[in-house]
Amino acid sequence: MSESDFSDVAEMLKNPDVMYAWEYIFDDMGVLGWIKKNREYYKKYGLGYFLAVDKYLDEVVGQVALMPDIIDGVEYYEIGYMLKEKLWHRGYALEGAKAMINYAFNKLKLKSVIFEIRPENIQSIKVAEKCGAVVTGEFVKNVRGKDMKHLIYTLNNDNI
Repeated sequence: MSESDFSDVAEMLKNPDVMYAWEYIFDDMGVLGWIKKNREYYKKYGLGYFLAVDKYLDEVVGQVALMPDIIDGVEYYEIGYMLKEKLWHRGYALEGAKAMINYAFNKLKLKSVIFEIRPENIQSIKVAEKCGAVVTGEFVKNVRGKDMKHLIYTLNNDNI
């Protein structure tokens, strides 16, 4: 992801339907900040949110992530995904999540990954469960001054 991908990234981050679980949308500066933050993650960890491209359509369909996260002082590796609204319900989130899981377990040799999901985000829950993840906890994340409950879905390498 780079600044040249601004319009594709903005199509997701500025769409209230895509961002409903986050309960905010990005402005142009926020989109640029998102791209910059992910480029910093790439340099520091080799991870972050990556653009997901349908190779047959040669089109950006969304973003998928594998990135470090700390919850209550414990380090995890989180799988994330968001898609352009016009491309929902086509299997891209599941395919992207599985690709990140494969990378996490087979290349990075991680023992587990998590999905942080708001309880009302039924579609993301379905993706995590189809990947074999199960609820192992919950926590409250403060996002822009608002406390938001998240479920922790965990997938262990030995569960695959």
